[in-house]
Amino acid sequence: MKISDASMRVAPVAAPIRSQVVETLRTAITSGRFAPGQRLVEKDLCDLLGVSRPSVREALRELESEGLIHTIPNRGPLVSRLTAREAASIYEVRAMLEALAAKLCAERASQEQIDDLSKTVDELEAASRSGDVEQVLVAKRAFYDALLAGSQNVMIPSMLRTMNARITQLRRVSLSSVERLPETIVEIRAVVKAIAERKPDAAFQASLYHIEQASRVATAKLAD
Repeated sequence: MKISDASMRVAPVAAPIRSQVVETLRTAITSGRFAPGQRLVEKDLCDLLGVSRPSVREALRELESEGLIHTIPNRGPLVSRLTAREAASIYEVRAMLEALAAKLCAERASQEQIDDLSKTVDELEAASRSGDVEQVLVAKRAFYDALLAGSQNVMIPSMLRTMNARITQLRRVSLSSVERLPETIVEIRAVVKAIAERKPDAAFQASLYHIEQASRVATAKLAD
């Protein structure tokens, strides 16, 4: 951990310091900057982020509740390793929730919301051509935000929020496969097509298939 690196310094803005620390550390973990199994030393994190120890401790507790870190007695917090079994469990839950969102989107979304959803897929395809995984992840988040908005169900995003950080980690794993990204675009376009045609069952099945394929790739990589 390079204490002299200023890129993670928390800026004094209106948002609570704790929220900034949580988001900064969450991003460092989900991006792989902090590697699985890496020990997180409170003093080093305070120096790195430029914040107090209580702020770091509160942030670590929140990240532990998300499963991103775990604490070992006499060693302190470590970045959690995501196992193939854990990944499969996350995908199982995610598949049902996102497939339901797609189904509801086909039933309830306004035409404007469907148009916005289609635009996010075009942006995702453009990001995929850049070869920049970070751009792809941003574009995928935009797609899912539009999908969830179109579902008009407030509980689905609330339930997914508890898994968001782990889902981001898994997306990074699945997208690390060269073959996976073009398949992702085709699968997501199938979801949007079913939604645009107001075919709820087809949207559910297309979304389910997409998540199952992502699960297959990610769990295989983690098992290796």
